[in-house]
Amino acid sequence: MTTSVAPAVRRPNIGITPPGPKAAEWIARDGKALSPSFTRPYPLVMDRGEGLWVTDVDGNEYLDFTAGIAVGSTGHSHPKVVEAIETQARRFFHMSGTDFYYEPEIRLAERLAKNAPVKQDAKVFFTNSGAEAVEGAFKLARWSTKRPNTIAFYGAFHGRTMGALSLTGSKAVQRDGFGPLVPGVWHVPYPSAGPGGTTSDETFDRIEEIFHTVAKPQTFAAVFVEPIQGEGGYIVPPADFLPRLRALTREHGILLVCDEIQSGMGRTGTMYAIEHAKVQPDIVTLAKGIASGMPLGAIIAGGGIMAWPPGSHGSTFGGNPVCCAAGLATLDLIEGGLMRNAATVGTTLGEGLRELQRKYPKKVRDARGRGLMQAIELESGEKSTALMLDAFERGLLVLPTGAQALRLSPALTASEAEVQVCVEILDAALAKL
Repeated sequence: MTTSVAPAVRRPNIGITPPGPKAAEWIARDGKALSPSFTRPYPLVMDRGEGLWVTDVDGNEYLDFTAGIAVGSTGHSHPKVVEAIETQARRFFHMSGTDFYYEPEIRLAERLAKNAPVKQDAKVFFTNSGAEAVEGAFKLARWSTKRPNTIAFYGAFHGRTMGALSLTGSKAVQRDGFGPLVPGVWHVPYPSAGPGGTTSDETFDRIEEIFHTVAKPQTFAAVFVEPIQGEGGYIVPPADFLPRLRALTREHGILLVCDEIQSGMGRTGTMYAIEHAKVQPDIVTLAKGIASGMPLGAIIAGGGIMAWPPGSHGSTFGGNPVCCAAGLATLDLIEGGLMRNAATVGTTLGEGLRELQRKYPKKVRDARGRGLMQAIELESGEKSTALMLDAFERGLLVLPTGAQALRLSPALTASEAEVQVCVEILDAALAKL
């Protein structure tokens, strides 16, 4: 009689206290060569990655629950994505989609348009980044409606280019010194389903106040909204918010632009987070997880909205053929099981975080999220930073979000065992905190 032995659970391995000598050397060189505007929360210098595991230049092994800010949807260097990139790279690297035609861009646009949560007859415009996608959607909304004004939300992050930055309301430092920004943008509070948050009624009261005192509703081109706020703290709104917002925008002929840059591509257990609310926006913006880390973004607009004429918008590198090949392979994997995995394993992660909240009620104020877009909020920003740094020293990579929360956004390939290791490390760090 033979007995099977369960495979050992992989755990982080920190042999050299970071930053090790090689990491310290690279960090010093970085300080001399790169912009000081970057926000590096801890001294990780990556050498290579596989799945959810990262090895730094000194040989330390980390469990990655950041996915490069929710970008690496299929994990580090997924073999099918690598194969797609290599195959396309051997054919050709670049031939601008603004001026020429090529198969990968057309095929990816067809698949995205077919399954997007907008009206059919949808069309796609590819960009290099999320900020570019928002910037283009901003232009498209104004062009389509011939209206000048826009509503966005406090806590929102839509990007750092001037139009996207005008919509962003996440952190003052992101806007400080760059004004005047694009005029005609008004911000209102984003409601929260969590304890002590703004209610939907309060949010709509503020919108109505703008309509009555500052600008009439028929002057607004669009409302830009994240179905779950990303940089704002992984804030999940009340169930009534998005349906009511859709009804309000329809009433006044205002376009609803859904920013799915962080929440889309299967991360919440559905292809788009807006699907949980059963709401159909007019325009969707995508990036981050769309191509497993290759620089690609997209604007998807339905119902004949994307009817602007030739020359009205373009991009030299948007829809790069190698990036689109990576996007097609990524979409295959997400539709082929990773989206279901995000829902299943995300449930385990959410339960684990809520258990930590019950265990440490004075330290963890809230645990929230959907799928593999989860967060824990601590009693202060200082405490959340301390928890993040302690987790890093134990070999777990997480990132801050909002004023005092940590986000957990691993690749959609995350396993139940990896989630358990993550929760165990957070448990030990919270006990020490």
